[in-house]
Amino acid sequence: MKVGLVGYSGSGKSTVFTWLTGVKPDQAASQRGQTGVSRIPDSRLVWLHELFKPKKTTYATLELVDTPGLLVGDTKDNPRRLGILREADGLLVILNGFSGDPVKELDNFRADCILADLEIITNRIPKLEAQFKKAKPAKEREADELELATLKKVVAELESGKPLSKLVLNEVESKTVRAFQLLTLKPELALVNQGDAGQEIPPNLLMLSPGAIGAPVKLEQELIEMSEEERLSFMSDLGMTELSKDRVLRSIFYGMDRIVFLTCGEDECRSWAISKGATAPIAAGAIHTDLTAGFVRAEVIAYDDFVKAGSFKEAKTKGVLRLEGKTYVVQDGDIMNILANK
Repeated sequence: MKVGLVGYSGSGKSTVFTWLTGVKPDQAASQRGQTGVSRIPDSRLVWLHELFKPKKTTYATLELVDTPGLLVGDTKDNPRRLGILREADGLLVILNGFSGDPVKELDNFRADCILADLEIITNRIPKLEAQFKKAKPAKEREADELELATLKKVVAELESGKPLSKLVLNEVESKTVRAFQLLTLKPELALVNQGDAGQEIPPNLLMLSPGAIGAPVKLEQELIEMSEEERLSFMSDLGMTELSKDRVLRSIFYGMDRIVFLTCGEDECRSWAISKGATAPIAAGAIHTDLTAGFVRAEVIAYDDFVKAGSFKEAKTKGVLRLEGKTYVVQDGDIMNILANK
C-alpha cells in the first residue's frame, strides 16, 4: 500500500518522513515523490515467532511517499504538486501543531484537493464534448454520454465545496470516476506534528477529522538518533514511557482501511496486508495470484483463539479451527491456511 505524505511548507513533513522510514529527505527526489518503506509493528507476529521459531519472520509494510511542500494560497502550483499523490492509495496530511493552526491547515488542504480534482475533470469535459461531433457507433456514444453526465455531477459536487467521498454514485458511475484517481476519494488521516510530548490535539480538529493523531516528531527523531542509554535518560526526564512511532504506523495502516491476516509455521511467520472487507479468495491472492483462481477453502482461526489453544492440534480438538469458503470476509488477525487447486 502506498501512502502519500502531504503538507504545507514548514509543517515538518519531511521530518515525519525520516522519522517513519529512516530515509533522509532528498529535495530533488521529493519533487517527483521520494519513497521509503516502514514495517507495521505487530505483537501477534512477535508471539507467533516465539512459538514457531521460524527461519524467517516477515511483517506487513507501508510504502510512504514524501512530496513537495504545498504553498498556502498557491492555486497554480499546488495542483501540480498534489498530482504526485494521484497514484497513492491514501493521504497522510501533516499539520503544523507547534507554530501553526492545524484546523486552518486541514481546511486549506481539503480546499486545494477540491481545486486539483476540479482541474482534472473540467479539462476532460471539453475533450469529451468534442467527441459528439464525430460519427460513432451507438454503443460508444452512449458510453460517452454516461461519462459526461457523471463528470457533470462530479463538478457540481466539487464546486459546492464538498469532497467526492460524500457523493452517492452507482457502480457504473463509480468505475468512471475511479479512473481519474481523484484526491477527494482517497482515505485521509491527519497527523499533528506537535512541539512537545503530551500535547493534546485541538478538540475542533477532532470534530473536523475524528481519527486525527499527534506526535512530537522532531523530539522523537532526536531521541532515536541518541544512544540507548541517553535516550532512556532523556525519556525519563521528559516523563515519556515509550516512543509513539509504532502507534502512529499502526494508526496510518488501519486508518487507510487495511487489516492483516497471519500465516505461520516453521519456515515463516508472516503478516499479510489486505483491504478491510476482503474475502478469503482475495486474501489468498495476496500470497500468490494463482491462489485466488484456484481457491477451494481456507482453514481459519482467530489469533486470540489460537493463543488459548496453544497449537493447531489443540485448536482442532477444541473445534476452534474452522473451514471457510469463498464468501468468508477475513477479519484482522485471522490465522489462515489456504487450500487451493494447482
